[in-house]
Amino acid sequence: MVNSENFSLRLQKILEYYDISAATFADAIDVGRSSISHILSGRNKPSLDFVLKIVQAYPEVELYWLLNGKGSFPSKGNTSVPSEKANQPTPNTSTSSAIQEKLSDRKRKSHWFYNN
Repeated sequence: MVNSENFSLRLQKILEYYDISAATFADAIDVGRSSISHILSGRNKPSLDFVLKIVQAYPEVELYWLLNGKGSFPSKGNTSVPSEKANQPTPNTSTSSAIQEKLSDRKRKSHWFYNN
């Protein structure tokens, strides 16, 4: 069984790694913003669907690490700048163009920072 307090800490680590808000993250994985808030607070436990949406949208997140904290994040081989694929919506995601533009802007700034 997933420990909701530890899961919320790992979820927070993902948000910090990608430098995104909970609202942006919710939109990227196509879940309600309140779902993220309730999981981060420990009020609710994540559903299987919720977990699968995360690992589908963010390939650097290992399923085993997300569920029980064992393994690594970001996954080995993806230790620098988040991949372009992670900032793109999945085919069944209804992320608005404004959010995508903001993510692209952050990626450009991050790319500039790491290359200068």
